[in-house]
Amino acid sequence: MLAIDVGGSHVKLLLHGEREPRRFDSGPDLTPEQMVAGVLDAAEGWSWDVATIGLPTPVRGGKVIAEPVNLGTGWVGFDFEGALGKPVKVINDAAMQAVGSYEGGRMLFLGLGTGLGSTLIVDGIVEPLELGHLPYRKKTFEEYVSERARKRRGKKKWRASVFDVVERLAAAMEPDYVVLGGGGAKELDELPPNSRRGGNENAFLGGFRMWEPEWTPRPGVGGLS
Repeated sequence: MLAIDVGGSHVKLLLHGEREPRRFDSGPDLTPEQMVAGVLDAAEGWSWDVATIGLPTPVRGGKVIAEPVNLGTGWVGFDFEGALGKPVKVINDAAMQAVGSYEGGRMLFLGLGTGLGSTLIVDGIVEPLELGHLPYRKKTFEEYVSERARKRRGKKKWRASVFDVVERLAAAMEPDYVVLGGGGAKELDELPPNSRRGGNENAFLGGFRMWEPEWTPRPGVGGLS
């Protein structure tokens, strides 16, 4: 099993059984063709039969339904299985990390990265969300808690916004617990109430879990494949 985590800054991949992920740069102009070429090059020497791809964009029924905001174009309708030559499951990147972070019950996952990823899992049913683009203050949630916001506004204001956003979204979703993932989670010295930090390696675990019959997430309305 190969797990591929496509982010706005890097594409990271890990083979099941290996310890060290491999990576290459992505960026706002990355196309799916370039991503596939980069994966095949980075995975040289690894033998794998199936793959899971986590993408920073809405996915429904295993299909990309909108172009990623922080990547290039051409993702909608792209044939990942044909390009990689192996069976592939496609999932929203926040949902993939959420699946790897899940420990039962009702969990809200918030990924603090290039944007704000979000997923709700209730008793094994996975519902990818797009909470980051909802209106908040003068802009959107994403504009206040993303990596760009941290660099632009400074850590103190950014952390205050993170606490406020987590409180608001948790009040709306009523989870048993909140998991904060993405690179931004490491920038928090303290965590909001009822939340824990989720390691980025959980994205790979989520990718592997997608192929394990003993832990197969059940699709919600938002739709996994």
